[in-house]
Amino acid sequence: MRVVVADGSAPPIDKACGEGLMPDSIAALAQLGVSLDGVPSAEFHGIRFVERGKVAEAKFPDGVGRGVRRTVLHPLLLEHAERAGVSFRWRTVVRSVEGDRLAMPGAEVRARWIVGADGHQSRVRRWAGLEAGKLSSQRIGLRQHFAVQPWSSFVEVYWCDKGQAYVTPVAHDEICVAFLAREKFSSVAEALAHFPELASRLAGVAASDTPRGAVSLVKQLRSVARGQVALIGDASGSVDAITGEGMAIGFRQAVALAEAMVAGDLSRYQAAHRQIGQLPRFMSQGMLMMDRQRLVRRQVLRALTRKPALFARMMQVHVGHVPLRLLGETGLLRLGAGLLTA
Repeated sequence: MRVVVADGSAPPIDKACGEGLMPDSIAALAQLGVSLDGVPSAEFHGIRFVERGKVAEAKFPDGVGRGVRRTVLHPLLLEHAERAGVSFRWRTVVRSVEGDRLAMPGAEVRARWIVGADGHQSRVRRWAGLEAGKLSSQRIGLRQHFAVQPWSSFVEVYWCDKGQAYVTPVAHDEICVAFLAREKFSSVAEALAHFPELASRLAGVAASDTPRGAVSLVKQLRSVARGQVALIGDASGSVDAITGEGMAIGFRQAVALAEAMVAGDLSRYQAAHRQIGQLPRFMSQGMLMMDRQRLVRRQVLRALTRKPALFARMMQVHVGHVPLRLLGETGLLRLGAGLLTA
């Protein structure tokens, strides 16, 4: 197939993001033929929760994660796509889609397949009549990098009543801090004021770039394909960024969509898309419950602190080491009971 990508921006494209790729995310990226070997990044070995002096952590059951700046990852993906023969039209906005025709400035393109990879506010989704769905959560993200040597080999998640702060190592001398909250923080300083333990760590540390903001949505569409149009990534629905699975979901969807196109049947992609999103949606619901309900969050953190094996089990599920379906109803109830009675 001849592939043309039209994008209103130009590389390198940055985005407010936690910038952490967990082991399953790296495996999904490898399926696309992209390796992070030799790429400027930093390893991390698990997840750590922190709130009011309570600390719970779990290592990944297999492999390591990597923190990678988006401005590093994007050129890597672009280079791989160009080697595969993809043609790019930068600063080119698609003005309309009608049937197999796409209107661009100064040109009209006909395409066998049309893929909307244009984010939360997807116009391709609207043009294809695929807007029907459910929006169940909306939060605001704020990202800032700091020039400091990472103090932990874990991604740290700091909790408070307002939201979370994620700390991800992205280089030997830099970290990414991403805040997620139900209400917008006016500045990084205001955000840090809600996380005194993190603020203490960063006292006197210089920021290495300017802050960037973004919206984090939980949105599920009824359908992600119609006729010859398919949606992918945030355009096709999303889970809250709290899961850290946004990029991995997109990588898996890319593989599934390519297979469906080769087969000439986008219904295969629809089924695969639903399956890909099942586990991230499940994890998103549980973590958002912790975000909204202080008593639930503190009980869960207490349980994970007292019973590290519970956190290890949750981590196995989260990274797909133990498929959700294999836990079954009994296993899920046992896991839930362990969290509530510890």
